[in-house]
Amino acid sequence: MSVSITAFYASLLALFYLYLSGLVIRHRLKEKVALGDGGNRQITQTIRAHANFSEYVPLALILLLVAELNGVDSLWLHGNGALLLVARVFHAIGLRHHYGTSWQRFSGTVVTFLVLACLATLNLISVYGLQATA
Repeated sequence: MSVSITAFYASLLALFYLYLSGLVIRHRLKEKVALGDGGNRQITQTIRAHANFSEYVPLALILLLVAELNGVDSLWLHGNGALLLVARVFHAIGLRHHYGTSWQRFSGTVVTFLVLACLATLNLISVYGLQATA
């Protein structure tokens, strides 16, 4: 069975992760901070955007992969994959550019949680032999 949908979104998310990694490296070099944040709020925000991505995306991709392997309809897979990508971009923008709460960070968090819940539900449905279709 092909897992091309998961491969597509995992690849896009990996490229975004590399971008976030590059931002951390750039800020550390600019501020001459080898480890930690050096008390610099901008570095802290960049590190957290990168770390938060790495905390949620792997679980979402595992759920997406399992859903694809279980034969969940491709419309559900693409919908959740695209929403996850958009949510993580919005969250990173909000976290990097606003200290505290922002609409981008809030919406990115909510949509990420909805994607996780949707994929978990689709997998539970598929485990019990019901057809999850659009």
